[in-house]
Amino acid sequence: MIQYIAEEVKLPTLSKQTINRWIKETAALYGKRTGEIAYIFCSDKRILEVNKQYLNHDYYTDIITFDYSEGTIISGDIFISIETVESNAEKFKVSFDEELKRILIHGILHLCGQDDKTPEMRTEMTRKENQALEMYAE
Repeated sequence: MIQYIAEEVKLPTLSKQTINRWIKETAALYGKRTGEIAYIFCSDKRILEVNKQYLNHDYYTDIITFDYSEGTIISGDIFISIETVESNAEKFKVSFDEELKRILIHGILHLCGQDDKTPEMRTEMTRKENQALEMYAE
């Protein structure tokens, strides 16, 4: 089950059935199936609190993924700062909707075992995000 929850922000307009199908198709590319996934949309303030409390990081970010996957079943809590997604969309000169989809699938790629700790890994993550975005069809 994939849940969409808003904390301190308005839930973004999402085509949940289409996104759920897209997430499942993307996970299948990596030999995974979806389990319990919760997207928690929040403010910059809230994501900073989560970053400090659980990761000992004192900075803002667009996404934090907590991975509870077991075997081939991906599960996790994915916190997304709507404010940072908005500012990143402006920074990268893309629509909010496009940037949100990129962040949604970024969390799924983390649950599928993809990492982005080094510049090389970030390049590969971006390539995989782009591949997934090409698969998105409404």
